[in-house]
Formats: sequence, structure tokens, C-alpha cells
Amino acid sequence: MEISLTTPALLFPTISLVLLAYTNRFLALGSRIRTLHDRYEASHGPSILAQIESLRQRVNLIRLMQLYGVLSLFLCVLCMFCLFAGLVLLGKILFGLSLVAMLVSLGLSTREIHISTQALNIQLESLSLSQGDDNAR
Repeated sequence: MEISLTTPALLFPTISLVLLAYTNRFLALGSRIRTLHDRYEASHGPSILAQIESLRQRVNLIRLMQLYGVLSLFLCVLCMFCLFAGLVLLGKILFGLSLVAMLVSLGLSTREIHISTQALNIQLESLSLSQGDDNAR
């Protein structure tokens, strides 16, 4: 397989957008955690506690997603440097490692989305229970 300087450069926009999406997720989670913390302090509801635990898992996953995304970008840049220096075999290896790091990051993202869906289901169940109580009255 032939590889040139432009090959790893193709990943730059993708990696940048993925990291931006991860950062937005992180900021949204931070806001949600603060809101749920205040609600839990007021009511000590078990569904709120379950949501907070879910958010803790998601924050840890997002941290890992960002780490592997940055590692992918770093390896891409290192790959380009090696290609520029004429170290084609090392450049190919680094590019492959960069792709693996991006795959790990995307796999973690899939897991985070799954946990997010579970958290939404907890919220919906809580809503269904409270509507059932209102209908019983």
C-alpha cells in the first residue's frame, strides 16, 4: 500500500469534529450533573441517584474517548513527520495505530450512547410512575 503525507492528513477534519462532539457531550453532562445534584439534595429520589451513577460512568467513558481521540491525532501527526523524514514503514505503522486509536474511541462512544439511552429510560420510567400516581388520584 502506498502512503503519502496527504493520507493521514485526511483524518484531521474527522478527528477534530469527533473531539468537538466529545467536548460538547462532556459540557452537557457537567451541566446535567450539577442540576441533578441540586435535585438530589432537595429530594433524595432513588431515580436521581441512579441517573447520577449513570452520568459518572458516562463522564469516565468520555474522558477515555477524548484520550484515544487525542492519541489518534498525535499518531497522525507523528506519522506525517515520519513520512516527511522518509521513514515510510514507521509512518505506515503509526498510521495504522492512529486508526486503531480512533476505532477504540468510537467504540467507547458507542458504549457511552448505550449508557445514555439507559439513563433516559430511567427518567421515562420515573415519569410513567408519577403519571400513574396522578391518574390514581
